[in-house]
Amino acid sequence: MKATQIKISPVNIEHRKNMDLRAGDTVRVWSKVQEKGKTRLQAFEGLVLARKHGSEAGATFTVRKVSSGVVVERIFPLYSPNIDKVELVKRSKARKSKLYYVREKAAKEIRRKMKTAGVDIPDLAEKEPEIEEMKSEDEEETAEVIAETEETNEATEEK
Repeated sequence: MKATQIKISPVNIEHRKNMDLRAGDTVRVWSKVQEKGKTRLQAFEGLVLARKHGSEAGATFTVRKVSSGVVVERIFPLYSPNIDKVELVKRSKARKSKLYYVREKAAKEIRRKMKTAGVDIPDLAEKEPEIEEMKSEDEEETAEVIAETEETNEATEEK
């Protein structure tokens, strides 16, 4: 008797299962995008921040890229049929399995570069008192407006 294989998914599951993606790798993910009835491939190249759930059916990996100063993070299901292929661009050694700290590190570096360039970026702690002062000014303005409306209401009632 001959064993037949039933194809459950259009994805080559064994190939994706054996794909050695790790945190710290730079990858290019080619995803299928449908527009106006046509399907095209779109590349998303960035740093792998995390790989979750190993090689089980719900496995995912998170890729972070910076394009023209805007940071984009996408979570790709490992076995998604919308992913055409995943290319390994660069392999880097990471000491952690999840590189979420890169988010804060990048923000701090940008802030430091802006300070050295002469652009002063106030910290959030310094902004809070300004916000409180603005609130008190707004409260004063609203109190004045309320007093004016009460005076006009009294004047119209007397007539």
